[in-house]
Amino acid sequence: MSTVAAAPPRTTRQVAHVMGMPISLALRGRHATTAAGERAWLEAVATLRDVDRVFSTYRADSHVSRLGRGEIGLAECPPEVAEVLAIGEVARIQSGGAFDVRRPLPDGRTVLDPSGVVKGWAVERAVRALLALDDTDVCLSAGGDMVCHVADPDRDPWLVGIEDPHDPTRVLARVPVRHGAVATSGTAHRGEHIVDARTGATATGVAQVTVVGADLTWTDVDATAAYALGPGALAWLATRTGRAGLVVWDDGRCETFGRAG
Repeated sequence: MSTVAAAPPRTTRQVAHVMGMPISLALRGRHATTAAGERAWLEAVATLRDVDRVFSTYRADSHVSRLGRGEIGLAECPPEVAEVLAIGEVARIQSGGAFDVRRPLPDGRTVLDPSGVVKGWAVERAVRALLALDDTDVCLSAGGDMVCHVADPDRDPWLVGIEDPHDPTRVLARVPVRHGAVATSGTAHRGEHIVDARTGATATGVAQVTVVGADLTWTDVDATAAYALGPGALAWLATRTGRAGLVVWDDGRCETFGRAG
């Protein structure tokens, strides 16, 4: 007796530009092409736009900008601001000060910039509407950092490609993800924007850090903190429970670490 294999579920894709970066969605399964899937996508985008209004450091009228200038206090901000700053404080302690939401400036002043927490945290909030879709696989990406979910255990995992920071046309590895998050920090696309908060200097020695973990909030924070630690990136990541990934050094060497899950 012969059988006909079921066709793989159709994948649909959406893209929007929010928070100064591309937000992309891939859906497979029941709601890949339904009105419910479209509504969930629009709700996710609306969530990210709301986050941008509160947290953007590029908008003079955002709560974070006004808080940083001392025009308002924390009590006058939405409760989400205190939540994000609390995550940032835990990350500061756990990274020995390399990661901090208060970034030093060359003139000795500090500026409030929780962006290193906000992106992953915001995507975790936005993806909730999509994860509520039954029998639907979800991959929501913000500037290359993503949350992945596979609803059916018989379906293939999402395959996430890790780009070579020294040659963007080359993929260093493809990571299968069924339930979890992937975040990458580096300078290949945004230049030298990550500093060691202890010194205010740009990190050296490391070209890129990719972390795989259970949730994007902490996966993204850990990737940024590790990059800021420079030569200490790999040793620090080895202490982070439930994380795995890849460190690419300035000289082109690649080293893996940990085990996700």
